[in-house]
Amino acid sequence: MKKLLYSFFLLTIHCSLFTVHCFSQDHPAPKPPVLPFQTNAADNNDEQIAMQFFQNREFDKAAEVYERLYAAKPSSYLYTYYLFCLVEIQDFGKAEKLVKSVQKSEPDALKYTVDMGYIAFRKGDPEKAKKLYEEALKKLGPNQQQIFDLANAFITRNENEYAIKVYQKGRIMLNNSYPFGFELAMMYERTGEFKKVLDEYFNLLESNRSYLSTVEDRLQYDLANDPDESKNEMFRKYLLELAQKNPEKTYYSEMLWWYSVQQKDFELALIQARSLDRRLGEDGGRVFQLAKMAISNQEYTAAIEAYKYLVSKGKEFPYYYESRTELLNTRFLLMTYHPNPALKELTELEKEFKAELEITDNHAQWVALTKNLAHLDAFYLGKNEEAIAMLLNVTEKPTVDPKLRAQAKLELADIYLFTDDAWDATLLYQQVYLDFKTEEIGEGAKFKNSKLSYYIGEFKWAQSQLDILKASTSKLIANDAMALSLLISENFDPDSTTIALTYYSHADLLEYRNKYEEALKTLDSIALAFKYHPIFTHMYMAKANIMMETGRFAEADTLLGTIVTTYPDDVLADQALYFRAKMNEEEVKNNSKAMALYESLMSRYPGSIYVPDARKRFRVLRGDKGF
Repeated sequence: MKKLLYSFFLLTIHCSLFTVHCFSQDHPAPKPPVLPFQTNAADNNDEQIAMQFFQNREFDKAAEVYERLYAAKPSSYLYTYYLFCLVEIQDFGKAEKLVKSVQKSEPDALKYTVDMGYIAFRKGDPEKAKKLYEEALKKLGPNQQQIFDLANAFITRNENEYAIKVYQKGRIMLNNSYPFGFELAMMYERTGEFKKVLDEYFNLLESNRSYLSTVEDRLQYDLANDPDESKNEMFRKYLLELAQKNPEKTYYSEMLWWYSVQQKDFELALIQARSLDRRLGEDGGRVFQLAKMAISNQEYTAAIEAYKYLVSKGKEFPYYYESRTELLNTRFLLMTYHPNPALKELTELEKEFKAELEITDNHAQWVALTKNLAHLDAFYLGKNEEAIAMLLNVTEKPTVDPKLRAQAKLELADIYLFTDDAWDATLLYQQVYLDFKTEEIGEGAKFKNSKLSYYIGEFKWAQSQLDILKASTSKLIANDAMALSLLISENFDPDSTTIALTYYSHADLLEYRNKYEEALKTLDSIALAFKYHPIFTHMYMAKANIMMETGRFAEADTLLGTIVTTYPDDVLADQALYFRAKMNEEEVKNNSKAMALYESLMSRYPGSIYVPDARKRFRVLRGDKGF
């Protein structure tokens, strides 16, 4: 118990001594106390010695030094540590004498009554402690500084309930001119009463809408530290209920928008974004921002609906033309996201791209459309020459912005690699890298070139480049580089040969080129050549991906299940379980099986990066309303 109180003291003493109450817009913050470094330099060495004794829990030695320091120059800082030491060594007589001496000079400071109560508590007299605490509370007046001081005194002694009573009484005495809402929310968070935390925050919003961003910041911290999701569940229900009961109060919709984005629930976020756009007379910026976020999270359906809304607003709105282009590009992303897109749909989309290109005069939009149309033609419709010609037209046009030209070069290089022209591909990757070495597009080109080296078996060179890219400023590039580097390093055979890795990288290239059956045969060669090899889990994952790409979902399900059951501790196990659940949800439409697999992922791999999305998908399948 003593150790707990000591730890709590270290945590709270700085809060009580140095806290600045910054939420009031109408009342000045309390004056801060004198800080340790502001004392005389001659005393600094002794203070350091005392603190060293204190931190080593040598309270008797610390008390001797603090007594001398306090006698020479009394201060609130020295008093606090000196008193704590006296209580810890159970010198209660001297502790009481110290408190009484200070009380004489500061008769209105109620915190000393709390200190006397704490001494009584440590002496084993809780009734006397309670009486003194109640006495301090009773004497509290309508003085904001006194309210803060008394509350902090209780917080320091871990008397959270009394601190709450102080703030509640202070709110009444000041007639809500300063509501102590943030302070009470903090106390309720300490006592585990999250419903009351929410009550305080939303009461603040009722009185002053300008608190919205501060409330969101505080809630973001609370909700992020919620391992069992109980706070998030309570907040969802609480907020939805308020929004439904008070549709005229737009700040509830704004918070719903904010929270749904935090939770990556883009469907609900779009509902709120459109509502706010209409009610507040916005220009569509919020909806456009949401569409971009949805795309980055592969939530293409939500992005498409967002762009449709922006287009429907008309040409006079600023996001109209860009939304037209992005609507088409996002439809392309959605169509190619799922395996085996229908040829009829692909052909129809190709026509729409060409029609849009004829009327687009914005260079950035023109390049984006051309890139996606070229990709569609080369990778899905077998029109390699047409795709290459389109991109060469972009790269050779002198009026195109250099970075846009570089983007077209990367797509062209990808198509060259797809059509078995690795030489021209590597030249273009290198050109883009040299032109934009310090930028993300340059690092992306370097990664693509490194992967090309891996494809053709130049593993040492590829790994040397990948190891440099691990320090990329782009998290995505750094993670991809780290994963590929790890794959290479972990799959060199003991005799430094690379037979299994060579088979695997060649199969990887064949899959990239849509030569699925050849890729499967190459992967099977690994199992024929080795009874066991570390690359086996990657081999199963690659085969499962090919099965999904070609619509053979039952076989993919079996392969992904093999990874989870045979190699449950492998780095790919959680990914395999997530892919299996997602495939059953989106492609097989077996929701009950998908739910069971998502639940298994959450319980078996709670630290997995896939858990947040798995939890969201599980709730949707379960039929949860709202989020």
